[in-house]
Amino acid sequence: MHQSSKGFPLLERDISWLSFNYRVLQEAKDPTVPLFERIKFLAIYSSNLDEFFRVRMANHRNLLRVGKKTKKELHINSKQIVKDIQRIVNKQQEEFSRIFEEEIIPELRNHGIYMIRRLDLNDAQKEYVETYFKDHMLPFVQPVLLVKNKIRPFLNNAALYLTVLLAERNNPNAPHKYAIVKIPSDHLPRFIPLPSDGGHKDVIMLDDIVRHSVSWMFPGYEILDTFSIKLTRDAELYIDDEFSGDLVEKIKASLSRRQVGPASRFVYDREMPDELLDFLKEAFDLEKYDILQEGRYHNNFDFFKFPTFDIDHLSNPPMPPLPYHPLEDADDFYQALRERDHLIHVPYHSYESVVRFFETAAHDPKVTHIKIIQYRVARKSRIMKALMEAVEAGKQVSVFIEVKARFDEEANLRWGEKLEQAGVNVHYSFPGVKVHSKVALVRRVENRRARMYAYLSTGNFHEDTAKVYSDFGVFTSDERLVNEAARVFSFLETVKVPQQGFEHLMVGQFNLRTGLEQLIDYEIEQAKAGNRAEIILKLNSLQDEPMIEKLYQASQAGVKIELIIRGICSLVPGIEGVSENIRVISIVDRFLEHARVFIFYHGGEELIYLSSADWMSRNLSYRVETAFPIYAPHIRNQIKDFMTIQMSDNVKARVIDAASSNHYRKDGSDLAIRSQMETYYYIKRQADRESGHDQEVVPGMM
Repeated sequence: MHQSSKGFPLLERDISWLSFNYRVLQEAKDPTVPLFERIKFLAIYSSNLDEFFRVRMANHRNLLRVGKKTKKELHINSKQIVKDIQRIVNKQQEEFSRIFEEEIIPELRNHGIYMIRRLDLNDAQKEYVETYFKDHMLPFVQPVLLVKNKIRPFLNNAALYLTVLLAERNNPNAPHKYAIVKIPSDHLPRFIPLPSDGGHKDVIMLDDIVRHSVSWMFPGYEILDTFSIKLTRDAELYIDDEFSGDLVEKIKASLSRRQVGPASRFVYDREMPDELLDFLKEAFDLEKYDILQEGRYHNNFDFFKFPTFDIDHLSNPPMPPLPYHPLEDADDFYQALRERDHLIHVPYHSYESVVRFFETAAHDPKVTHIKIIQYRVARKSRIMKALMEAVEAGKQVSVFIEVKARFDEEANLRWGEKLEQAGVNVHYSFPGVKVHSKVALVRRVENRRARMYAYLSTGNFHEDTAKVYSDFGVFTSDERLVNEAARVFSFLETVKVPQQGFEHLMVGQFNLRTGLEQLIDYEIEQAKAGNRAEIILKLNSLQDEPMIEKLYQASQAGVKIELIIRGICSLVPGIEGVSENIRVISIVDRFLEHARVFIFYHGGEELIYLSSADWMSRNLSYRVETAFPIYAPHIRNQIKDFMTIQMSDNVKARVIDAASSNHYRKDGSDLAIRSQMETYYYIKRQADRESGHDQEVVPGMM
């Protein structure tokens, strides 16, 4: 914990993020989580950590190189942060290895699945492994004998390598030699099922097939030992935010350099002897802040593809998305939108109504315009297909594509080119600002009058992530909202400030930050006047210092504040005289909590907003984000119910505190409330009522 430039307590954002990733690791060690899901959480933890080192740790390493004057101006002690990160990650990696070796592998055996190492292979399996190596792996392993100051091969980003400690057979007193061999997990599956008998399943990792076969690659040498390594490279795109030039071309050029960036993390088997580690540090020009210990295996995000052998009971029970009947069954889609606003809550609800919004518009002769903001796009997208079909049907289609969406830049550029070829009017990012709003608009001519319909969401228009990301989306024809949504598109397409401004929407670059500050100030005034004052916020991340200071001021004034923060939380709750009126929980479970909800008591009026924006400096100051009010009473009630369920979670909610303890929230209740399950059955009861099959499915809190 440290102090901000104004003296109030903060948890450094990257230390807080590591605390969040530990909550993911907690799921991997939770024995109540199905075994294959625990393995997936190991993969999620590893994937998260890889991105963290490619982006955030790379940023800190670069800050270490700047001058003292610049460091002082930044108010950041990157040297201490790097030390803290390494200490925390080393501790977590030790726990990761313990979970895998002492919990996951024995539990797999209990279910008849054996992870086989090379020394465990029987004769038939040895023959299978040797044949597999010769038939599939030999062209990719690329063995290289390392020679000091002469041979230093380039290590590909995130590629797996086996380092080999060698001794000359004919000269045993000669100094040890070193070599590296590539583990071709970029070409082949990481987990290879083996022939087995006795009714159990045997699996070997690709790494161990290379270990078994390495002696063939270095004739004349005795293999003393092998140790795995991996180098992660800096992935940040250094694009000058100039207000001139072709930004898209700059991004294309930077993408080609991403795989050859400087080292941001070198991981190695903690059993590696010092002599080999010292040699590798010199050979690959590594500094002490570059290197981190791990276990025997790296790239553990490959656990996403761990073979399940069709053993269903070791995975989560099915929770099929539920149809949203009022739209999916509607004979007249637009009449249903005119009658009332509609809320869907994915992944509990099916995403079909969103896809139908675009497919219906594409083929409706009364629709003249379709507009959408795309931040991340599915590889196979019915929405994109519908937009291209709409152009063929003679409609004007406008798509704003944010090409600076990290790690999706290349995919977004490909989609942009494909849409342009189909005749879609494509607008790309402009320098200095990311566009992160989740808005779509349809214009339709009805009885000679133009009418607009909008879909406003907290999540991307992405059919795949809609199956695992928990988000809200609202369909509306409310003129207060659709007219201002049109102004957002006008700004994106013309880069001209709308003359009428925004009265209902809060939009980044215009009134988002000031609007939120005014809402908090109102609660502060109410509390000081002795009136009821409350704020409920659900966010992915809370890091922006001015907003945190506002929340501290509100707490000090007596405002009751409830926060549900999935990831980064730089605010420190529970400090006497500062934040004793603030409670923070974090929920990590089967689905990724992604929705943003802002609720202000506001003297009894209760203002409710859904938003694309987290409360981070980048979101509030450097992005076009949208927060939209919920006016429809039935949707307001549903959102309040969902928030009540989440704040009552005593199974998957962790308490966020000054010590980053991540202990599970216990409320003394005998009734276990797991919010994601409760939400699913709340929506299932609602779906049954809408379809005419009203019945109680399971006992629940509602």
